[in-house]
Amino acid sequence: MNTKFTLFDRQLTLIRYPAKHQHKSLQAWDSADELLIEHLSAEQLVPEAQPWIIMNDDFGSLGTFYAEQTPTWVSDSTVARLSLSENLHANECNQIETLDCLTALPNSPTLVIIKIPRTLALLEHQLIQLSSIVTAETRIVAAGKVKSVTRGVLELFEKYVGPTSTSLAKKKSRLIFCTPDSGKTSQADKSPYPTRWSCKLATGQSVSVSNHANVFSRQSLDIGARLLLEHMTVAGHDHIVDLGCGNGVLGLNALALAPQCSVTFVDESLMAVESAKENVAANFPEHLNQCTFVASNCLESLLNQPTKPVVTKVFCNPPFHQQNAITDHIAWQMFHDAYELLNKGGHLIVVANRHLDYYPKLKRLFGGVKTLANDRKFVIYSAAKR
Repeated sequence: MNTKFTLFDRQLTLIRYPAKHQHKSLQAWDSADELLIEHLSAEQLVPEAQPWIIMNDDFGSLGTFYAEQTPTWVSDSTVARLSLSENLHANECNQIETLDCLTALPNSPTLVIIKIPRTLALLEHQLIQLSSIVTAETRIVAAGKVKSVTRGVLELFEKYVGPTSTSLAKKKSRLIFCTPDSGKTSQADKSPYPTRWSCKLATGQSVSVSNHANVFSRQSLDIGARLLLEHMTVAGHDHIVDLGCGNGVLGLNALALAPQCSVTFVDESLMAVESAKENVAANFPEHLNQCTFVASNCLESLLNQPTKPVVTKVFCNPPFHQQNAITDHIAWQMFHDAYELLNKGGHLIVVANRHLDYYPKLKRLFGGVKTLANDRKFVIYSAAKR
């Protein structure tokens, strides 16, 4: 596991939070981070006493490297925020100002640096935010892997901010340079987010689903969730957790099936948690006081409470990637956390692509695992805590 980042005779210790679950082949920075730092240094762009912004810093490597220059650090990710905090502490740096992606940005920044996010909708949302606060003097530099610097990405910069160009590729990464055009930035485009669509729950009830820009399956109900909706069983006495809740559709289905149940919506994306809260308020306002909304790395925040809640069921559609890396370590942590949180006799219900083969992992952890349903692509497992 590589945790030593060295550049310009400076060495930092950097981890992906949580360090104990960091896969040995993954590290907290990439070549796009290195390319950004090298360019900013060569051009002497980092301001000393003026406002500037870092956006979408995956694991806090950029925020830690530039902590002394006091940037405003913006991210939708709880894991990124926790990584930043750990890395600042490990390298004896002062904490820096952090914002989520739904909070207004500081006006007239001298510099904005952006890591291209996995979700283009999030980038669009952020560029619309930037268009109203940048000036003609603001320098904007973005970076990403070559495969993420697409025509669509460049068109978004051109549409909302101004003329855009790219650097040559280096170590499979590339920079984007964008010059604010007052003709574009003065137009104050209205954000298309959150998007909304209707979904039919297992009871036949239709609900309106709001989705902020960085929510998984933002445009429609994903196939795995659709299968799980049809096979959820919830009783009025249940306290369920919608783990990796996204827009909260599984929790909404639980409230429709058993209006007396309690639901905790958990996601590492703050936009997802806010979407879930808005959707309960819009569709089941009378049950809002039965619901809790938590931004957390898996179930860590619930497990760290002085008194753990009594949870009878955890429903989960786990991710199999983190940023651009394909990995099952997040699902594995979700399974472990669910086992620790569940009351004896409680169940973890997982829907997943068949090829991921979670059955052996769940059986090793829980002992008893049943297949509740499957189709050509997805399977639903129920694992009971004995």
